[in-house]
Amino acid sequence: MTNPDFGQTAYDYARYRAGFPPEFFDSLDEIPIVLKEARIVDLGTGVGTLARGFAKRGGLVTAVDISEDLMREARRMDDESGVEVKYVTASAENTGLPDGEFDIVAAGQCWWWFDAELALAEAERLLKPGGALLLASFDWIGQPGNVVDLTERLIESHNPDWQMGGGNGHHPEFLVDLQRGGFDELTQLTFPLDVSYSHEAWRGRIRASAGVTATLPAERVETFDQELAELLKERFPEDPIDIPHRVFAVVGRTST
Repeated sequence: MTNPDFGQTAYDYARYRAGFPPEFFDSLDEIPIVLKEARIVDLGTGVGTLARGFAKRGGLVTAVDISEDLMREARRMDDESGVEVKYVTASAENTGLPDGEFDIVAAGQCWWWFDAELALAEAERLLKPGGALLLASFDWIGQPGNVVDLTERLIESHNPDWQMGGGNGHHPEFLVDLQRGGFDELTQLTFPLDVSYSHEAWRGRIRASAGVTATLPAERVETFDQELAELLKERFPEDPIDIPHRVFAVVGRTST
C-alpha cells in the first residue's frame, strides 16, 4: 500500500474517529505515567487526540505531525476544549526539538508509519534521563461476521493493497522496538472497550482509515461509502452499533 495521506481525510478524521478514551488516560498511573506538569512530545499527533487528553490532565504538550491539514483540525478542537497545545510541523524521526528537555514522548495509533530505528533514536534524544517513551494503540477488533470483519472485507475488495485487517489489538512489536532501542523498565497496559457508532459515524470513521480516503481516488471512495451504507442497512440495522475495540500501550524508560 502506498503511504497514506491522512491530510485528505482531515474532515472525517476529526469528526468521526474515536480518539483515545478517558479510560486510557485514567489507567496511565498503572504503568506508571504521571501527566500533571510533565513536558510531553506527542509524535504523529494527527488531530491531537492524545495531545489534547494529556493537556486536559495538566501536561505541557508539544504535538508533532507532517500534516498541516490534520493539525488545523486539532487546533480547532483544542479551542473547543479550552486547552493549549503547541504544534510543530515535522516528522517523528526529525522533530527539531531540543535535546533532553522532555519527560514523556508518546506515539498513539501511528508508530507503524514511522521508521522505528530513527524514531527510537529521536525519542531518546528528546527525553530527560529516566524519561518515558509511551507507544499506544486503540484498535477496532474484528470477529467472524461482526461489523468490523465485514467492513474490513469491503475495504480489501476496493483496495487489495490494504493489508491492515484482522488485528486483535495487541502489538508485541512495540515491546520489541523498545527493547531494541535500549529502553528499560518495560510495562504494558491493555483492556477491551466497546465504542458506540451511529451508521453515519462508522461510515465517516472508515472513510478516514488508511485504506479508503487516505489512499483511494475520490470517485472510488464514494462508491465504497455507498456500499458500506448498504451493508450497514442490510446486516446491522441497529443504530447505533457497539464496535469492539482494544486499548494497548507499552512504556519504556531511558537510563537515569
